[in-house]
Amino acid sequence: MNILILGPGAVGSLWATKFKLVGHHVSLWGRTSKSELSLQLDDAPLTTYSNQSITSVQEADLILITVKAWQVESAIEPLLPYISEDTIVMLMHNGMGTAPLIEAKLANNPIVIATTTHGAYKPSKQQVLHTGHGYTQLGGFNAKGAQCDFLAEVMNHALPEVHWNPNINGALWTKLAINCAINPLTAIHQCKNGELAANEFAIELANITHELVEVMNKEEIKVDFDALHATIMQVVNATAANYSSMRQDVFHRRRTEIDFITGYLLQTTEKHQISTPENTKLYQRIKQIEQSWTE
Repeated sequence: MNILILGPGAVGSLWATKFKLVGHHVSLWGRTSKSELSLQLDDAPLTTYSNQSITSVQEADLILITVKAWQVESAIEPLLPYISEDTIVMLMHNGMGTAPLIEAKLANNPIVIATTTHGAYKPSKQQVLHTGHGYTQLGGFNAKGAQCDFLAEVMNHALPEVHWNPNINGALWTKLAINCAINPLTAIHQCKNGELAANEFAIELANITHELVEVMNKEEIKVDFDALHATIMQVVNATAANYSSMRQDVFHRRRTEIDFITGYLLQTTEKHQISTPENTKLYQRIKQIEQSWTE
């Protein structure tokens, strides 16, 4: 396949190198205007990719968007005049709320949403490290996207395990709930994920989870407190040594994805007229931190 990676950060670079290894034609669209970029997966040799090539956009069978949620709209804007209606557009990032924005711009394209638990890290611009094996779930956002289940096999061949999930919305909400619980707290306290297992966070995490359960059930995603709390704590312990992306963004004074994580949750609570004071407090605190950098 002709595959274009829009946003060759850690996750985008991981997929780019994995796709290329199994023989796909892979090109990149990064922020730099250089016509070629090189990537190295772990200790493998460097591989070279075309960058910002209009032809690669026109010929793409699949565009995989791996920029941060708040960057999606501006990142795809320069590509819009060149994207064929047959091109599959796939979103893979933390948070929710970008798919309707893409559908508004590419109404006739198949749109697929993906979520992954693979770990990736870029110690330099060229090298990407595959830091943790996980699994990836895909599902259709619109009717045309729902017909793209063959992508699961294509992607599984490059970086297993990949599964097609007809109920991708449920998987995305579970990922959102985990991010709502872990990311703001680790960003505010500037701690590793595993530190949230301490007793001092127990009541706060329980209250956050109760609110999440209420919202998810209103969205017709059946989940109970014990199951969701266990899932969140499992991720806390499994990623104990990791810093969340939001913690890293706050540490480096970069804009966070809070608007597409807790912000998306709060938009949904408004729709259902539910009160979520714990999550609201976390959202406001992260926004205050972001605002303080410009004052």
